[in-house]
Amino acid sequence: MTHNHHEERVFSIDGLARVEGEGSLHLRLRNDHVEQVSLEIFEPPRFFEAFLRGRDFTEVPDITARICGICPVAYQLSSTAAMESACGVEVSQQVAAARRLLYCGEWLQSHALHVYLLHAPDFFGVDDAVQLARLDREAVERGLRIKRTGNLIMETIGGRAVHPVNVAVGGFHRSPTRSEVISLAEPLRRALDDALDTVDWVSSFDFPELEREYLFVALRGNGSYPMESGNVALGEGLQVTARDFEALVIEEQVEYSTALHARLKGAAGDGSYLTGPLARFALNADLLTPLARQAAHSAGMGATTAEALSRCNNPFRSIIVRAIEMVFACEEGLRLVESYEPPDPPAVTVEPRAGTGVGITEAPRGLLLHRYDIDERGIIQMARIVPPTSQNQSTIESDLVAVAQEGIQLSDEELGWRLEQAVRNHDPCISCSAHFLNVTLERG
Repeated sequence: MTHNHHEERVFSIDGLARVEGEGSLHLRLRNDHVEQVSLEIFEPPRFFEAFLRGRDFTEVPDITARICGICPVAYQLSSTAAMESACGVEVSQQVAAARRLLYCGEWLQSHALHVYLLHAPDFFGVDDAVQLARLDREAVERGLRIKRTGNLIMETIGGRAVHPVNVAVGGFHRSPTRSEVISLAEPLRRALDDALDTVDWVSSFDFPELEREYLFVALRGNGSYPMESGNVALGEGLQVTARDFEALVIEEQVEYSTALHARLKGAAGDGSYLTGPLARFALNADLLTPLARQAAHSAGMGATTAEALSRCNNPFRSIIVRAIEMVFACEEGLRLVESYEPPDPPAVTVEPRAGTGVGITEAPRGLLLHRYDIDERGIIQMARIVPPTSQNQSTIESDLVAVAQEGIQLSDEELGWRLEQAVRNHDPCISCSAHFLNVTLERG
């Protein structure tokens, strides 16, 4: 497609498809330069932080889980981590292991949903998973099997697949029995085969060329690939505690979005950063389980030795990293199932005390930060929740600028498609962040 040099091209996508929640995308090109870009989130603000004030500290896991139907475990475990920290309590090894197993279930169901139903259709030029199933029924069935296994773990440990009800400050309301948990081994072994096939499948996709420089931010696991604990790594070098990180994250209101934009105080440039699978992989690939490391190598992510796995700076290839993380979640889940001992008691007693607690865990799509101030009776005075999509939003916008510049020769239809795909690379969870999609492309 030829373009008049002075022409304006406008891309407006008024209801982004295949993302969780409602948003739109607007981009204007003039003289082949991006003049304006906005990822507009127009879901009504949810006010969770406001209505947590005045509630009892033990209520956070059940209230915050309702923020998201896709990553409720992330909300529960970030909130319990914050409250346990505020009250100076450490949970037992058995509780910590069972929580990590629950998180494996969430990663499996969320990543499988994203990879197969939301993201893969882009690489086949189809609109949805139904059309994808006509082209490759076996693949979609494989994705649904993995998702079902994730749901099964969440039901077994959490009491149900959506908004689990068994997580409590200090542990669980009830400890699943050893026989209940051991029954997860067989489904997990099958899911592991499916996950390895997923890595093969997605690494054969045709990826647009795009290399970005990101400031990666992720938990750095305590000797294991990060999910529910660790310090926060800011790029390769610096690590800070959850509490210090919370003080560095500044959120700003932008006029076109109900989601706040997060920036990192003192970081280079505009302070934008990226959290999620690409960041976890870049900062923790050495901690992957053996088959996950092997899968990363076979997917072209560098050598099999832990140190030599190479970071991935192409956001379109994030689907491969999610597939690798599914292999990891299966292997780690199997390890936790086989070594499972029912927590006894199911929860430690947590006595409230006045103070501040910060909890951070790795939701499937990135860091989820909770901060609570409670008084001596355990009544919440202040709540702050910073979801991954708020943290990633300005980075997603800079991706869109890069994709538009890179794809200037594409037709409007092709470029519009690619811009929408560039948003989906990051699996934004818009309902979480409204506290997308529509594409508007203007060329001029």
